[in-house]
Amino acid sequence: MPASPPTQPRLVPSVAGAATALVLLTALNFVNYIDRYILPGVQEQVKREFHVSDAALGSLTFWFFLTYMCAAPLTGWLGDRLPRKPLIVGCALLISLINLLTGMVHAFDSLLLRHAVLGIGEASFGIYAPALLADFYPEADRNRILTIFYTAIPVGAALGYLIGEIVGARFGWRMPFYVSAVPGFLIAALIFFLMREPRRGASDQPQLRVPHSSQSHREGWGNRAANSDGANMTSSKPRATKAHVLSLATNAPYLYATLGMAMVTFSLGGISAWMPSFLQRSGFSPNTDGLTLGGITAGTGLLGTAFGGWLAQRWLRTNHGALYLVSAWSALLTVPFGVLCFFGPRATMLPALGVAMFCIFLGTGPLNAAIVNAVPASVRATAIAMELFLIHALGDTPSPRLIGMVSDHSTLATGLGLTLVTMLIATVLLFLGARTTNPLEAG
Repeated sequence: MPASPPTQPRLVPSVAGAATALVLLTALNFVNYIDRYILPGVQEQVKREFHVSDAALGSLTFWFFLTYMCAAPLTGWLGDRLPRKPLIVGCALLISLINLLTGMVHAFDSLLLRHAVLGIGEASFGIYAPALLADFYPEADRNRILTIFYTAIPVGAALGYLIGEIVGARFGWRMPFYVSAVPGFLIAALIFFLMREPRRGASDQPQLRVPHSSQSHREGWGNRAANSDGANMTSSKPRATKAHVLSLATNAPYLYATLGMAMVTFSLGGISAWMPSFLQRSGFSPNTDGLTLGGITAGTGLLGTAFGGWLAQRWLRTNHGALYLVSAWSALLTVPFGVLCFFGPRATMLPALGVAMFCIFLGTGPLNAAIVNAVPASVRATAIAMELFLIHALGDTPSPRLIGMVSDHSTLATGLGLTLVTMLIATVLLFLGARTTNPLEAG
């Protein structure tokens, strides 16, 4: 079959209510990352109160992500079959309620249980929100929209560190979790009353464009689109079939992006969990390291995420693998600055950390957009669920505990060195992924 000419696809307008959904879902994502990053800001207090090892501290994050990834397949299945709006409201309420209940925790095992339950709510939201935004916006806009959505990571993480340090130092490590619970209830109410539920696949092209690497994709997904005109696409709801779900296992662009994301997640999860402790043990004041780390994370994260999304959007005009290439270079450039931060002199730690964090966040938006664009609307929530399962099973579920174990037997710097190995693996996977994309996928 001859290749189609490299013309831009017909534009599909955003669905009504898209801007409201983007603002509310980004706000909720922001609050979720505040919740997640409060723990690193207070974990030295937790360690002193419960008299636990670094490996035990790492197990808090381990149990959070264990339930996170185990919940993902079921919540993904639900997301492809039920309205996403009430599910998202339920996630917000569950997360906020768990944060309120943290004040009742007075045993380390109870804290483990608290983190495990929290993982269910955050996993569910992490699946439903990107899938719903993909139905609001056409493929050409998704890199830009998901870049905005994921700016919540550095900003939320920075504020989580700050709340943990400032509020925790004055009122104890439990109080920061109370503070983070309040906005979650408010945003849940706003989503319930103001946000619309888009039709599944509402912003997809009538003719579905799929990776050339799998003929089964073309036959399974392409035939459905070929038998539908624009009117039918507007009135019918795409349905997931067993063949569609199974075909994810042979979707090369999806798999390369997901496995690359898993390796980046291993690194980012490990660095996020242990960097406050690393700075304190390197001689930085525990009264200022949260402020310092929060400032670095927010500043470099925002700049990196925004610049990476902008660069990928421009590069897509000439290179259909740009979403993968930006992410691959992002991972590769992180390594030398990570080496300087973990193993260099104390004077270089913070500058090197800032550059390394900037490089990591360059690929955040493009890589998430690549994953969303690699699959059809009918199985998008399931695909995101499987992605979340894999990136946490291989990424930030084991990394904090593994780093803690290495730290107990050597040094924390050596443990953090594991994150540089996985960034190199991510580089290889993402460069390979760029070679599997179809030229027609450039939006």
